Amino acid sequence: MIQAIVKKKNEQIIGFHIEGHSGYEDRGKDIVCAAVSALTINCINSIDAFTEDKCLVENDEERGMIDLLVHNDISEPAELLLKSLVLGLEEISKSYGNQYLSVINC
Repeated sequence: MIQAIVKKKNEQIIGFHIEGHSGYEDRGKDIVCAAVSALTINCINSIDAFTEDKCLVENDEERGMIDLLVHNDISEPAELLLKSLVLGLEEISKSYGNQYLSVINC
């Protein structure tokens, strides 16, 4: 299962920690894993390209882990991008089941 932890501070999304493999299908055919990866990488790239926010990003492909934390006071555009990511992840979880993707707000 993929576990997506949404990091919040004062009700603002300031980052995320996503880890695991969905197990929906074999590696290379897993559409849940592919969708989560595409949304996550696009969010990181968009924050980098479209905002001035400084982020710490860590990843470990073997564990299927990626972690992002915004270091400054988060801008409205960066928070919107993070909200969009969370919306996409929640919709994937609803469509395919939380046994493949669990989204937790902290």
